[in-house]
Amino acid sequence: MPMKMGWRWYGEGNDPVSLGDIKQIPGVTSIVWALHNKMPGEIWTEEEIKHEVDLIHSYGFDAEVVESVNVHDDIKIGLPTRDALIENYKTCIRNLGKFGVKVICYNFMPVFDWTRTDLFHPVGDGSTALYYEASAIKGDYKSMADYIMSFTEKYNMTFPGWEPERMAKLDELFKAYAPVSKDQLWENLFYFLRAIMPTCEEAGIKMAIHMDDPPWDIFGLPRLMVDAAACEKLLKAVDHPCNCLTLCTGSLNANPNNNCADMVKKFHDRIAFAHIRNIHHLPNGDFSEAAHRDCCGETGIIDILRAYHDAGWEGYIRPDHGRQLWEEGPGVCRPGYGKYDRALGIQYMLGVWDLLDKLDAEKKA
Repeated sequence: MPMKMGWRWYGEGNDPVSLGDIKQIPGVTSIVWALHNKMPGEIWTEEEIKHEVDLIHSYGFDAEVVESVNVHDDIKIGLPTRDALIENYKTCIRNLGKFGVKVICYNFMPVFDWTRTDLFHPVGDGSTALYYEASAIKGDYKSMADYIMSFTEKYNMTFPGWEPERMAKLDELFKAYAPVSKDQLWENLFYFLRAIMPTCEEAGIKMAIHMDDPPWDIFGLPRLMVDAAACEKLLKAVDHPCNCLTLCTGSLNANPNNNCADMVKKFHDRIAFAHIRNIHHLPNGDFSEAAHRDCCGETGIIDILRAYHDAGWEGYIRPDHGRQLWEEGPGVCRPGYGKYDRALGIQYMLGVWDLLDKLDAEKKA
């Protein structure tokens, strides 16, 4: 089985799921990690990286995927300060490469990372899930930001892309991004990637851009990584083997017109990291995240896994988001990152993959 099953872990003292817990989930070989105390633009030192990698290795996991080394807003906006910040980013890449990191997942979303209107929405079976109410995402970005930041403050829990230091300057950020068109944002992304590709090649690291979540413009902010055409544009503009994708099925399939299985077939050789998430769509444009079982949503999980399998894909994969089950309420787990549903999702994914392996073996017999 060539794919490498991972689990996103937020670090000791920062994640209620321990490495010991993860060790008990059959099939997990990789811990997807980051230095979550670091702000965008800061250098990750060798000492900090070594401490985290050694801890992960002590439980028998590899630490080859980092999610994420966040990109500073000045780089996305294209300010004169970006070159110095890109040099800092290069230093992070070199330092991570010294400790065996192979993939860095990142995003290029302006201001906000993922966007949801309810972190613990009742699904109907007693569980809760992340939810997006389309009518709530209008012109008032502050109400959504206040909701998420009040949660982080109440439970002393920070979210990547929602750092309090950045959110405190929300009006300033919107003003700074105001002149940045979609075309300019593309050019700023290309500038960043062209600058770091030689360092990535030197360090043996693939940069894997995450899809925008959700995959459409919000609050007047442009979004780039929204569909197959955007992926093709990025890969052609910076045609380097270290310029890769983190293909997140949940982010993409928030737009039901995105066929994720077809995208896997088209881009599999440039997908360094795969996120498997299921989405259930409502007729009014709302959507809820769902269990990983194929029939629980409309994302096409089986077809996606079959596309990876048939391509002989050898990248890193992880269950992305799950419902909150049983006692996993607010303050007990990170929204979308509970223990139980992600563990169930892994077993479902591995079960599908094992069956595909067996069917292939029977054909060859």
